[in-house]
Amino acid sequence: MSIKYRSTRNNQVSISASQAILKGLSDDGGLFVPDQIPSFPLGLDTLKTMSYQEVAYEVMRLFFTDFSEAELKDCIAKAYDDKFDTKAIAPLKKVDGVHYLELFHGATIAFKDMALSILPHLMQVSAQKNHLTEEIVILTATSGDTGKAALSGFADVPGFKIIVFYPKDGVSKIQERQMVTQTGSNTHVIAIHGNFDDAQTGVKKIFNDVEMQTKLKAKGYVFSSANSINIGRLFPQAAYYFYAYAQLLKEERIKAGEEVNFVVPTGNFGNILAAYYAKKMGLPIKKLICASNENKVLYDFLLSGTYDRNRAFVLTSSPSMDILISSNLERLIYHIAGNDSAKCKELMFDLSNGGKYQITASMKENLADFVGGFASEIDTLGAIKRVFQTSGYVLDPHTAVAEFVYETYFKDDLEAVIVSTASPYKFLSNVMPAIEESSVGMDEFAMIDKLHEVSKVKVPAAIEELRSAKVLHKTVCEINEMSTMVEEFLNENHTNG
Repeated sequence: MSIKYRSTRNNQVSISASQAILKGLSDDGGLFVPDQIPSFPLGLDTLKTMSYQEVAYEVMRLFFTDFSEAELKDCIAKAYDDKFDTKAIAPLKKVDGVHYLELFHGATIAFKDMALSILPHLMQVSAQKNHLTEEIVILTATSGDTGKAALSGFADVPGFKIIVFYPKDGVSKIQERQMVTQTGSNTHVIAIHGNFDDAQTGVKKIFNDVEMQTKLKAKGYVFSSANSINIGRLFPQAAYYFYAYAQLLKEERIKAGEEVNFVVPTGNFGNILAAYYAKKMGLPIKKLICASNENKVLYDFLLSGTYDRNRAFVLTSSPSMDILISSNLERLIYHIAGNDSAKCKELMFDLSNGGKYQITASMKENLADFVGGFASEIDTLGAIKRVFQTSGYVLDPHTAVAEFVYETYFKDDLEAVIVSTASPYKFLSNVMPAIEESSVGMDEFAMIDKLHEVSKVKVPAAIEELRSAKVLHKTVCEINEMSTMVEEFLNENHTNG
């Protein structure tokens, strides 16, 4: 079965997986969606004996149908290797009767590694398939984790340059340090005076600037994205939901076919959308529990059917979820509208121009797979403290949001998997005061040692290397200067080249 990709805003667009991976975003501003959702062909019991790499192949081959078996397996082998500190890649850990799917064992200790480890390899193969001669410029906005994971994945990869924008003072100190110390002659990191939504909107504006693209193409550059709007990131994420189910089978927590619940902390809606696709492929998921922080635009949407970004933007202890414009929700809107690209385009126009849209009654009925919940800052830090006191297990703030939402909003007799998206070492200034009052006022590196002391969890290599890493990226700009920054970086590199 060959799958083509259509735009959420124009159903007439039809391109291959490799073309969609290269483009990232459709020319009309829409996101690429598969023209059909494939069924998972294997019996669920077969998953028990499969490695992460094998499960990933069985999921990805269904979406990336213009890749050969050899090409895809080679990409997977290069992505999921000893960059991860465990052979399991995404281990499942049971704590107080709940399972945590630990997605932070990669090079940058956050779940973005799960997809951004493979995206550069998928892009290289896609460029070869489509005889691309230009250099690919990866243009990315980050709320904290995507930036470092993308930089790490694309650093010094031939044929690529990567430019990352992040909100100054809108990420954790460790997240910022990870980005600004990134090596690689093809990397560029820029802080903006604004929030993540400003960064994301600015990047989309650059993507839609035809004049700028024409100018840069003449110099041998084309844009692509490493954000979760790219299908090369989205569908690899579906694999770890199948793998989590496989581990529950292997541990005899469930029998094949039994339903489970997944609790997903999310801001941009990509991680939980991957779970939605897994469910539609046939993975027995009862409910997708969407966990929000105080920027609860998704919670309000699931409750009311109205998406409204016209509200105060809150800086929280879970900065990767500090988002009011959830880009990947557009894909879900397309699907619940019956794959109606005209309706989706109309709603996205309303969002762009008035900051809100209202879905129809029938569309709201199609949201039955989802349950929403949110956690305040007090709730989040309280969850970190409570779980640590009862089990000794340390949650990062994003995972704590999910834990609180699960305990508060939706808990039944089914096995539950909380998606744990980052190492607590990445958010020390919030985690440590919650579990160890004496850490208040410590600097970040003293907190690293204290967390190791109280948790007995080894300090990740990604954190240890920051102690001596030099700051290499110091550029800060205004929102309206983002395009200029991109042109200056590419012109400088073009001249030097």
